[in-house]
Amino acid sequence: MSSIADPGDDLSVTPPKTWAAGVPAVAHALEYSLAQTSPRRTALTLLNINQAEGIDCPGCAWPEPAPGKRHRNEYCENGAKHINDEATSRRVTRDFFREHSIAELDGMSDHWLNQQGRLTEPMVKRPGATHYEPIGWDEALELLARELRALDSPDEALFYVSGRLNNEAAFLLQLFARAYGTNNLPDCSNLCHESSGYAMQETLGVGKGSVSLDDIHGADLVFVVGQNPGTNHPRMLSALEETKRNGGQVVAVNTLPEAGLMRFKNPQKARGVIGRGTAIADQFLHIRAGGDLALFQALNRMLLEAEDAAPGTVLDHAFIAAHTTGFTAFAEHARKTSWEDVLRATGLTRDEIEQVFERVLASERIIVCWAMGLTQHKHGVPTIREVVNFLLARGNIGRPGAGVCPVRGHSNVQGDRTMGVWERVPQEFLDSLEREFGFTPPARHGLDAVNGIRAMYEGRAKVFLGVAGNFVRATPDSAVTEEAMRRCRLTAHVSTKLNRSHTVCGDTALILPTLGRSDRDVQNGVEQFVTVEDSMSEVHASRGKLPPASPHLLSEVAVVSRLARRTLGDEPAIPWERFEADYGTIRDRISRVVPGFEDFDARVAVPGGFRLPNPVNERVFPTPSGKAVFTCNDFTMPHVPEGHLLLQTLRSHDQWNTVWYAPDDRYRGIHNARRVVLVNPADLEHLGIADRAEVDLVSVWHDGRERRAENFRVVAYPASRGSAAAYYPETNVLVPLDSVADFSNCPTSKGVVIRLEPARDPG
Repeated sequence: MSSIADPGDDLSVTPPKTWAAGVPAVAHALEYSLAQTSPRRTALTLLNINQAEGIDCPGCAWPEPAPGKRHRNEYCENGAKHINDEATSRRVTRDFFREHSIAELDGMSDHWLNQQGRLTEPMVKRPGATHYEPIGWDEALELLARELRALDSPDEALFYVSGRLNNEAAFLLQLFARAYGTNNLPDCSNLCHESSGYAMQETLGVGKGSVSLDDIHGADLVFVVGQNPGTNHPRMLSALEETKRNGGQVVAVNTLPEAGLMRFKNPQKARGVIGRGTAIADQFLHIRAGGDLALFQALNRMLLEAEDAAPGTVLDHAFIAAHTTGFTAFAEHARKTSWEDVLRATGLTRDEIEQVFERVLASERIIVCWAMGLTQHKHGVPTIREVVNFLLARGNIGRPGAGVCPVRGHSNVQGDRTMGVWERVPQEFLDSLEREFGFTPPARHGLDAVNGIRAMYEGRAKVFLGVAGNFVRATPDSAVTEEAMRRCRLTAHVSTKLNRSHTVCGDTALILPTLGRSDRDVQNGVEQFVTVEDSMSEVHASRGKLPPASPHLLSEVAVVSRLARRTLGDEPAIPWERFEADYGTIRDRISRVVPGFEDFDARVAVPGGFRLPNPVNERVFPTPSGKAVFTCNDFTMPHVPEGHLLLQTLRSHDQWNTVWYAPDDRYRGIHNARRVVLVNPADLEHLGIADRAEVDLVSVWHDGRERRAENFRVVAYPASRGSAAAYYPETNVLVPLDSVADFSNCPTSKGVVIRLEPARDPG
């Protein structure tokens, strides 16, 4: 059902936009920012965001150009909204919690909760209570520490991390968890790019992308697959514009036509303000959901056949022989690819695929970028392995202008992993911790996000600590997730703003308010800075510029340090107080534990920071064989019964992660509604469903179970045939906890089989 503060039934639909950004993006960014805070604070944030001595945008993880090449306004519409959403002048005080019961707050929408403003002091919900009440920091942290000490096993605790957390706090959190005795460190990567990391670790030996901004600019051909840069990381459009200006081409592969990939009007350049901007995609493949594996299998077969026709001119045999293994088996397998299967899975014509292939043959340097349109399918890992096959075949790994580019969606999600926030961290990392800190970390693997929910639901995990993020709304199977959280003995969230996770409480619940990225962080009279790592392995500093939202806030570093000290005492001997007082001492320890961070504090003090080394770029592949691995991936595609559609969940344009800023999706032409489902007009005609009909979405699973999301409006939209799209988190309820990608355990939020039924409770 709709939440109390959801938009009403005033849905209006306009034609989808055919271009993105331009003057309207600037206007919307300023309108939202000025509604949140004063003109002075808005100017302070916007003039400092993504600058070399400024605030790293807490939004997406797209990198900035080198210092000296950055625009004075180095941000996008969504970045401006996100930073000023955090910098809001609104405050949530103890009076607010006295006036609103937890049950009342639980009935409000994500938007309403977020709009109440910044949290200002620690709050506690005691057993049996209906309201949160104030609690001092010492008492709050002692309460949490006491619960942790009382558990029968450290593995009964979960320590969840969102991509907003900085490197220093992330390193301390994983250090604390392991000193405490568990590897239960689920993170938001489990929910989004886990398939990327798994596939690249297996095939290349490194679970990160290999390209830089310069590579994007210098590529002959960039594939943008299963992602929407115009909404999710708009500054990527500036990079693709540079690709086009340098003579490169772009192929967009998506189930929906996305405005930013059609034409980009860069508001920082005259041609984007008064001109027509830049056409981005040279070719758009309107693919069926889940058909990307088949597409790259077809391209790989065509590469082999082109090599047969002109030996020595298509494949990079020298690279294959020197740096890869498994090619013979791969080639034999790829030649069996069936065109009938490919066309059925992709919904494309053979002519469309052959046009793309001609672009491939004409290009020496190729990059493939992707996001959750690939990762959140049951066959997400095989799909990304097939992408790697495609790049390896012509030596498009480990040289300029070429490589793999998984585009992360949150500012430091990659950095958190680098710092050791991972339930399956390699033994080498654990050994480094032991050498540096003098204790033996647990070797057994911990729980990821999906298995963590299952453990809470089954009573095997009893304490949940979330640092940043909105776990309840970011995860699948909403009913099961919420019940799992409510079965905990204690839930605690380190947060800047109110969200739904604060209303879904354990027996005891804590809200621990923290500094935001935009807040000045002063410890012992000395201003501190933190660091982040972007999608392209660039590590740089972030310095808050605003007075803290409340004098009662602690930094995330301080929260973790004080909690660790209370929980662990003096064993092992870790200098938590020194870490809290001087973040440089944390970076000193990181430099001795994490490869690539040598002399960390000095190197990151240089404006723009530094790029972490990636051995893949030297054509060194740290796999068991020491070579990149060609793989054989069986053809598969989602099975969609007659009368059903394959749903993908996605963001609206006016949304960041789980929180929407306005009930609109401007580029797709949806206004004042979120409970909508986008369906191709031909599919609606085939199903006998009228445009704007009121329906329930019913997901259907292999074991016969069904889940229902109620009261949606159908919108005829140019989705690919057989596909549908709707916004999360409203549709998370449709994804069962055990519907996950093979190998990676990533929820399958882009491959949900649904049928549309007349709404049970229309209106």
